[in-house]
Amino acid sequence: MHREGITVDGADGTKAAGTAGSAERTPAGSGADTAETGEASGTGDIPSGRKATVAKGGAGGAGVSGGAGGAGGAAAPDTPDTSGPSGPSGPSGTGNGAADAPAPGAGAEDDAVAAARADRARRPVVAALMLGMGLAAIDGTVVATAVPQIVGDLGGFAVFSWLFSGYLLAVTVTLPVYGKLSDTFGRKPVLVAGIILFLAGSLLCATAWNMAALIAFRVVQGLGGGALQGTVQTIAADLYPLKERPRIQAKLSTVWATSSVAGPALGGLLATYADWRWIFLVNLPVGAVALWLVVRHLHEPARPRPATRPRVDWAGALTVFATGALLLTALVQGGVAWPWLSAPSLTLLGASGALAALTVVIERRAAEPVIPGWVWRRRPIASVNLALGAMGLLMVAPTVFLPTYAQSVLGLGPIAAGLVLSVMTLSWPVAAALSDRVYNRVGFRNTAITGMSAALLVLLAFPLLPFPGAAWQPALLMLLLGAALGLFQLPLIVGVQSTVGWSERGTTTASVLFCRQVGQSLGAALFGAVANATLASRLAGAPMPGLPGDLDGVSRALQSPAALSSAATDYLRRAVATATDHVFVGAAGAAVLALLVLLVMAPRRFPVLDDGARGRPDGT
Repeated sequence: MHREGITVDGADGTKAAGTAGSAERTPAGSGADTAETGEASGTGDIPSGRKATVAKGGAGGAGVSGGAGGAGGAAAPDTPDTSGPSGPSGPSGTGNGAADAPAPGAGAEDDAVAAARADRARRPVVAALMLGMGLAAIDGTVVATAVPQIVGDLGGFAVFSWLFSGYLLAVTVTLPVYGKLSDTFGRKPVLVAGIILFLAGSLLCATAWNMAALIAFRVVQGLGGGALQGTVQTIAADLYPLKERPRIQAKLSTVWATSSVAGPALGGLLATYADWRWIFLVNLPVGAVALWLVVRHLHEPARPRPATRPRVDWAGALTVFATGALLLTALVQGGVAWPWLSAPSLTLLGASGALAALTVVIERRAAEPVIPGWVWRRRPIASVNLALGAMGLLMVAPTVFLPTYAQSVLGLGPIAAGLVLSVMTLSWPVAAALSDRVYNRVGFRNTAITGMSAALLVLLAFPLLPFPGAAWQPALLMLLLGAALGLFQLPLIVGVQSTVGWSERGTTTASVLFCRQVGQSLGAALFGAVANATLASRLAGAPMPGLPGDLDGVSRALQSPAALSSAATDYLRRAVATATDHVFVGAAGAAVLALLVLLVMAPRRFPVLDDGARGRPDGT
């Protein structure tokens, strides 16, 4: 029996396997999984007070290369405590269940030594994953504060917003493609190609001679960033068994949050004290280190040659890319570059709808579709996709509108406004790291419901803040919101990754991240329209003439209060406060949507496979 896994090289030359196991699926769409002989398959979340079964396959002995053997058995809740047959050896071990069991009294010590060795061997790969995640996250925001210097050097003020939109589009629309490729050809080649492409884009950005070239090279960066985001999350799930995944996911969440918040500050520092081109050049040494660590320490075992040559669904990949590009362009530029009901918006939306229908037809006929139908037929995956899409929608309220509120209403400077938002990055990873203590008792679904319910209360509390209030008040709400969303997001990601085998994990992870990204783009368009409509309504009845008519104009006017009367300044601040309140109420609506999805669609107990179970390369 072949076992699929990831092997990492330790600094001392040892090898240790990632989570081992192999599982066979029931027919697609059933949402259930059964284990191969010798391995236990979990049937759901482990509830409080219920003893988990341990299949006595035993931990495999130390491998001939010095690495830890694979675990032969796994936890399977809701079944009597019985002894299972001996489990097969791990990818790099030679132990074989009970036949290689340690002598009485030595088992716990041997297991601890093996676990410590495996943990040491994984560290270089984890470092590479964190560096890759940091690169992808920071480049989404690092350009923001350097725009004046970039525009002053290259020109192109009318189109500079595409420096952000182009990168976002490329990352989002390539996520499903990279997910399928990683399931077909392995994680390592996709991650290596993504890092190389990202670094090539960074180098090209640093050499850009005009704004059009810089935008094109940012798209190249985004093509690499899409591979980084999805593949890093997938490898993290491959390396760690279910009980340890919160630890690595919390690390990645911390890196993502810190990098996203630190991006504008780093961009401003480099543009002010060096040159804006260094924003992209600093990626090169960091990315080179990540690339070396991956090439040197991450090893996927040789898989048996499939009976038929893998077929890449290039037609599906192209239509997915085109559909996402047109839809996100319409959402990003609608109401900004042109009115929502204008010819460009209607054309883009209509064309994206037609391409979406064509994509469905192509994917249903493809032998190996980029977005397979089971992603939406299986309730756990479909419900998590929609729930995290709703979370992406509500995240726009704090990340996009809170800094404007802090500066325009509270009168804070850019750095202080950033700090009000950044406190969310303190509580998010802490709550994520501790979430396993909750979902091991009440399950993934109930933990996520608890987190989103708390987020709903926080979002509804924001409009109740006094005007103008003090900075600590929204900061406290952001601290609570970060904790709530950490309790919501991580259990869903860990849970949905644990319901599929190795050969489907990349596609599943990519679909979740894709839906979250689309939710953010939709939220930016929707809540931008809500904010501008509120401001237009408030300013239409203003008692004084000459006031700006949109959020950007109001923000610029409030940055120069000397040009306004005290009455006009107060009126504009109250208008911004009202617009932000309406946005947070809309975000609360997105939270309600997420809760409804979990209550109606998500199964009460996720059909979890045994720890680290992964399907065979052929998907069976």
